[in-house]
Amino acid sequence: MARKYYSEEFRRQAVDLYESTPGATLKGIATDLGVARGTLKHWVDQYGTGKKTAPDGTTIPRLASPGGPPPPDGPETPEQELARLRARVRELEVETTKLSTEREILQRAAKYFAGETNW
Repeated sequence: MARKYYSEEFRRQAVDLYESTPGATLKGIATDLGVARGTLKHWVDQYGTGKKTAPDGTTIPRLASPGGPPPPDGPETPEQELARLRARVRELEVETTKLSTEREILQRAAKYFAGETNW
């Protein structure tokens, strides 16, 4: 299979879309754009500003990987940690709602199509 080439402008726009969309995930944006999640992650590392829009619309710094070094500003204060964790909870609640809705739609579709078959 031939490799796909994406222009630098497309890459930067994809990163901007990820960083500016409240509650967006790498997987979700990558799927919407038709690129691999790892590819988008590489672009975010390369072109990203290091800030992400939380589900509530606030801008938060991108977090270090678990077990990795602390964010560049130094250790988190308890208030920063609380704000970060609250934003993460909101993000997970949004994702849970979305997944529940998708599951319900798929269940209804399965019932509908099962009723149409003449097995």
